[in-house]
Amino acid sequence: MDIASFRALSTPSGQALLRETAEADVSEDGLLATASRLRERHDPPLVAAALTQVRLRRRARAKFGADADRMYFTQAGLEQSTRASVAAYRAGRFADRLPGARVLELGCGIGADLIARARAGLAGDGVELDPLTAEVARANVAAFGLDDLASVRVGDATEEDPAGFDAVFADPGRRTARGRVFDPRSYEPPLDVVLAMAGQVPAACVKVAPGIPHEAVPDDAEAEWVSVGGEVKEAALWLGGLAGEVGRRATLLASDTHLSGTEPHTKAEPQVWTLTPQRLDDPDVRAWGRYLYEPDGAVIRAHLVGEVADLVGGGLADPHIAYVTSDELRPTPFASAYEVEDVLPFSVKRLRAELRRREIGVLTVKKRGSAVDVDRLRRDLGFGGRRAGRGAKELTLVVTRVGRDPVALLTHPVPAA
Repeated sequence: MDIASFRALSTPSGQALLRETAEADVSEDGLLATASRLRERHDPPLVAAALTQVRLRRRARAKFGADADRMYFTQAGLEQSTRASVAAYRAGRFADRLPGARVLELGCGIGADLIARARAGLAGDGVELDPLTAEVARANVAAFGLDDLASVRVGDATEEDPAGFDAVFADPGRRTARGRVFDPRSYEPPLDVVLAMAGQVPAACVKVAPGIPHEAVPDDAEAEWVSVGGEVKEAALWLGGLAGEVGRRATLLASDTHLSGTEPHTKAEPQVWTLTPQRLDDPDVRAWGRYLYEPDGAVIRAHLVGEVADLVGGGLADPHIAYVTSDELRPTPFASAYEVEDVLPFSVKRLRAELRRREIGVLTVKKRGSAVDVDRLRRDLGFGGRRAGRGAKELTLVVTRVGRDPVALLTHPVPAA
C-alpha cells in the first residue's frame, strides 16, 4: 500500500469501496474472488488498499473494539500500537497530573496514544519517521474529529526540539528486521537518547519493553508495568511531573475498555488496580499451604511478589520463585489462586499413576523455576496431541522446585470472586 492509494481511500469513491469491501468475504478462502470482482470496477491499487484496511480492521478489534472499524492501519503500525484500554488509562494520568498540557509525541505510530490524550482534552503534536504511517495517523485523528487538538508531521524524533511543550511522550521502536529488540541501547532511537530529550521538558513518559532490566531504569523515574486481563502488555517510565512518589508499580486493567465514544474528548474509564512497594525486607519463606497464588505478570516484573504475599497472609515456598503459598483464601486481583490437593516429589511415573487414579481427563500444566518441557511432559503423562485422560475430572498440575528439589502440585483453580 502506497501513500497515493491510501489517500484515495479518503475520497467519496474510496469510502464507498471501503464500505463495499467491509461487507465482502475477505477471508483467506474468499479473498481472491473478492479482489477479482472488485478490480472489475476499481483501480487495482485502490482495491488492494481497501482490502488491506478491511482485513487489518478486523484484526484490530482485539485492541480497539468497535473503533477499529473507522480507523486506519498498517500491519506494523497495528502490531506496535498501544491497545485502547492502556492508551486511555495512560491519557488519564496525563490529564490528571498535567491538565491542559501540550504534549510532543516522538514516534506516534498510527496515533493511538495521541488520540487517547486528545480525547482526554490534551493538545499534542505527533512526529513519525515513516511517511505512510504518519499519513495513517492523520487519517485516524480526522476519523475521530480531533484535528483541533492533535496534529501529525513527518520527522526524525532525534531532531525534534521539545522546547515549548509541557511534556514529551516517546515510543521508541523495539523491532527490527530481525525481530524484537530487548536491549534499551538498541531501541530506535536508543533509550538514553530519548531520556536526554525527555529531560528538556517538565514531564515525560517513555514507553519501553516489559522486559526492561531494572538497572536500566533511571533513579528519578517511576517504572510501571501494565497488564490487561492477566497478560503483561507493556511498561512505561514516568519522569518529572508525571512521576509518582514510588519507584515502581504494577497496574492491572481488568479487561480491554475500548475507546467507543462518538464525540471528541470522550474518555474510556478502565477498571484499574495498582500495587506499589510496601515492604523493605524479603517475604517469609514457608512450607506449602492450602493455597497457591500465582502473581500477575506485571507484579512479577515490578518485583512486588512480596507485597502479594502480605496481601494473602502467606510467603514463598522458595525465595527465588514467584509462587506464593498460604493457608488462607484471600481473593486479590494481583494473583490467581489455586487450591492445593497434594504436593509430590516430581516423578513422571508417579504422576501418571496418580492422574489415572484420580480419573483426570483434562489436564492443565503450569511451571515456574523448572526446565521441564510442558508439551513433552503432557505426552509422557498421556495427554499429548488430541489424547486426553480416561476420566472426566480436571486438574491443574504445577511443576516447580523448592531449593534444588523438583516438586509437583496437584491443584484446582479457585474461581475469581
